Amino acid sequence: MDGTRGPVEKPFLMPPVMFLLDAHGTVRQCSPGVHRLLGRDPGELAGQPMADVISPRGGPLPVTGQDLPLSLRHQDGTTVDVKAEVMPLTEGSPGWSVVVTRLPTTDGCDESSVGQEPQGTGHDRCRTVDHALIRSLFNCSEVGLVVREPDTAARDAWCSPAFFGVEAGTRDGPVRIDLHEVLTDEDAAAIDGQLRQTLRTGEPVTGATGRARNRGAGDPDREVSLSAFPLTDRAGHPLGAAALLADTTRYHTAQRQLALLQTSARQLGRSLDVVRTAEHVTQLLVPEFTDWACVDLTDPVREGGEATRLVPGTPLRRVAAASAHGAWPTDIYQLGDRVRARDLESQALGGGGTVFVPDLDALRTRLEIDPERLRLLFPAVARSALFVPLWARGHVLGVLAVWRGKDRPPFTQDDVGIMESVASRTALSLDNARRYTRERRTVEHLQRSLLPPPVRRTSAAQSAGVHAPAGSAAGTGGSWYDVIRLSGARTAFVIGKVAGHGMHAVGAMGRLRSAVQTLADVDLPPEELLSHLDDLVTRIGRDEGRPPDPDTGSLHGATCLYVTYDPVTGQCLIASAGHPPPLLARHRTGTVTEVPVPTGPALGSTDRAPYEPAQLHLDPGDILTLHTGPPSPDTHDLHHLRDGARAAAHIDTPLTDVTDRLLHRLRKTSRTEDLAVLLARVERLPPTRTAYWELTADPTQVAHARTLVRSRLAGWGLEDLAFSTELIVSELVTNAIRYAYGPIGLRLIQDEQLICEVSDPSQSQPHLRRARLSEEGGRGLFLVAQLTERWGSRYTTRGKTIWTEQKYEAGG
Repeated sequence: MDGTRGPVEKPFLMPPVMFLLDAHGTVRQCSPGVHRLLGRDPGELAGQPMADVISPRGGPLPVTGQDLPLSLRHQDGTTVDVKAEVMPLTEGSPGWSVVVTRLPTTDGCDESSVGQEPQGTGHDRCRTVDHALIRSLFNCSEVGLVVREPDTAARDAWCSPAFFGVEAGTRDGPVRIDLHEVLTDEDAAAIDGQLRQTLRTGEPVTGATGRARNRGAGDPDREVSLSAFPLTDRAGHPLGAAALLADTTRYHTAQRQLALLQTSARQLGRSLDVVRTAEHVTQLLVPEFTDWACVDLTDPVREGGEATRLVPGTPLRRVAAASAHGAWPTDIYQLGDRVRARDLESQALGGGGTVFVPDLDALRTRLEIDPERLRLLFPAVARSALFVPLWARGHVLGVLAVWRGKDRPPFTQDDVGIMESVASRTALSLDNARRYTRERRTVEHLQRSLLPPPVRRTSAAQSAGVHAPAGSAAGTGGSWYDVIRLSGARTAFVIGKVAGHGMHAVGAMGRLRSAVQTLADVDLPPEELLSHLDDLVTRIGRDEGRPPDPDTGSLHGATCLYVTYDPVTGQCLIASAGHPPPLLARHRTGTVTEVPVPTGPALGSTDRAPYEPAQLHLDPGDILTLHTGPPSPDTHDLHHLRDGARAAAHIDTPLTDVTDRLLHRLRKTSRTEDLAVLLARVERLPPTRTAYWELTADPTQVAHARTLVRSRLAGWGLEDLAFSTELIVSELVTNAIRYAYGPIGLRLIQDEQLICEVSDPSQSQPHLRRARLSEEGGRGLFLVAQLTERWGSRYTTRGKTIWTEQKYEAGG
C-alpha cells in the first residue's frame, strides 16, 4: 500500500452504462463503464444474450420504458440493482438501446456478499468490510460484543459465543443468551445495567472497568474494559444498545505485577529487624498477589548468625505468615513451627532454584509423597504453589512460600519471575537485617561485659541497674553505670553517657568507666574526681589527635554523675559533669524530687569552670535514682522513672521487681537514645557495729588503743583478729603520734570485713618500702600490708585517714 486512499465513489454518482442489442436481444456493443458496474470487459459481453446478464429475479427485459427496475448479474455472482431505460433503435436498424444506472442501497448489506473479496464497486467493498468487521467481533474470544434490543423487559441479548464460552455449533455470528446463565450474577447485572442505562439515556460510555467472570470457567478473574453505545437508524429511532468488552486481564495483571515490584523496591528494607522484614513481605503479597504467604528462615539467620548451606533436612523456622482468608490454615506448618525441607524441595532450594507447582491436585495424584509431608507443605484449599529460595550474597537464608486458592487462577511462569524478583529484594533486606542484628548483638554483648552485674548489695545500699536500648537503627549507645566499693564501708554510685552509638561508643564507655574506677580507688571527693577525669579526657583527646566526633570513639562531651554515700553517718556527696541530677524518693513520705545538684561542664569541654558538690542526708530506705536522662522532661520516660522510684521507696518491694517493670515500660517507648538507670536503696550501719575513740598525741595512748580494740573485738566475737588488729593499731597510732601530732581518731567498723581507720591532721601520705637488713625501722607498713586484705589512705577536710580491711568468718 502507498499509504494513501482515494475517495470512495458513491453509487448514484456512477455514469450510466449503455447496451446495444440486436433484434434477438444479443449484446452487440456496450460502453466501457460496464467493467465498473458488472466487473466485465465490453468485449466479453459482445455476442451474449442480454437475458444472461439479467438476474433471474429481475425478470425479462421490458420492451420499452423509462426508470424500469432491473437486476443484473455481477461477475462475482452478486446482483446489482439498476434502473433501466429501454428504447428501440431508429428505423432501418432493428434492436434496442438499454441505458442502465446503478441504484443506491438503502436497507443495508446483502448477506450473500459476506466473506467475498471486494472486487466490485466502492459500495460493495464497504458492505463487505462491514460484514467482516461484525463477524470478527462476534467470533473473537478476546473481545466480546453484546447487543440488546429496545425491549427492556427481556433478559436475552445477542452475544459473542467465543468470548462468553458458549457453544454456537456450526453457525457463525452471535447467539441469543441470558448473560446470567454464562456470567456471575454480579458481573452480568453490571453489564446488563450499563446497556439499559445506555438505552434509557442514549449516552455512550467508554473505557469503564469491570469484570466478566464466566460461571465455572478456569479463568474466573477476567477483567474487561466496557464501552456501550446506542444503536439507531438513519432517522434516529432507537434500535437497541451494544456493549464492547475488551479483555484487559493481562494488562491489569501486568500493571499489578509492576506495582508489586515497585512497592517491594520502595518499602522492603526499611526495617533492620529480621522478623519484621519477613512479616512485611508476606503482608505485601497477600492478598494482592496470593492467598497465603509465609517466610521460613534458618535459625542462624533468624538470630543474626552466619548463614549456612541449605541441605536436605536443614531445619527452618516459620517466622512470618499471612492469609487472605482469616486464620492461617490449620493443616500446614504454623507460625513458629520448625519446618524441614527434604528431597526435591531442598535440592532445588539449596541450589537457588524455584519449586513451581502449578497444579497441586495433579501432583497429589501423580507422585507418591508422604501424606504427612504433603499435608504440611500443601494446604488442601490450595490449587497451586511456589517455593522461592531467599538467596543473598552466596547463601540461601530461607524460603518464601506462596499458595493460591481454587477461586483464583493458578500461578504461571510470569508469576515465577515476579516472585523471584520479590524474593531477591527480600533476601537482600533480610541479609542486611541479619548482619545488622549480628553487629548490634556483638555491641550489646560487649557493653554488657563492660558493665557491672545488674544487682549489687553492700552494707551501704542495695542497687539494681538496667539498660534500655534505643529504638532507632543507630543501635546501642554509650550509657553506662557502676557501683564501686570505697573505704570505710562507703559506696560510690556512678552513671555516665558517651556520645554516639555502636562499637566506638561502647569502647569509649569502657575506657571512661575504667578511668573512674581508677580515680575512685584513690578515694577522692566527687568534685575532685570529676576534675581529674576532665583533665584525663582532655589529655587523651589532645594526645590521640582525635576530633570531637562520636563516630571516632572520642570521649569529648561525655557526661558523668558521681555519688558517694557513707552508711555510718548517712552523708551523701554528689557532683555532676554535664549530667542530669538524680531523683530522690523518700521512704517515709513517698515523695519523689529532683536533687538540686550544680551541673558542671561536660568532660573535655573548653569550659574550665570548677565542679561543685551537693550534700544531703539520707535515711534508711531512701531511693536514689540515677539515669542518663530522657530527651526532654515531657517524655514518658521521666514519668516511668518517677513511678519506679516511688515504687522502690516501699521497703518491702524488691528492687529487681521494680527494675523489671521499669525496663518493660521503657522498652515500649520509642527513643533515639539508649537509657541507663541505677536504683540504690540506702541503708545505715547500726551504732553497735561501729566504735570511735579520739586519742591525744601521747605515746602512752598506744597501749590504751590496743586495750580499747581488744575489748571491742571481744564484744563482737572477733577474738581471732585481736592479735593482728592490735599490731595494726599500734603501728598506725605510733606513726600518727610521731609525724602528725594530735588529735588522733581511731575507728572500728564491723562490715563484711573488719575495718580499722586511724585519722590525723597531717596531709603527708605513708609509703610502703622494703627495709634493708641493716636498717632498724621502715618495717611497720610492710607488716600492715601483710596482715590485711587491703589498706590505703584518703584525704579528708581535716587531714588524712589510713584504713585497713581484714577478712573474718561470718559466724565469728
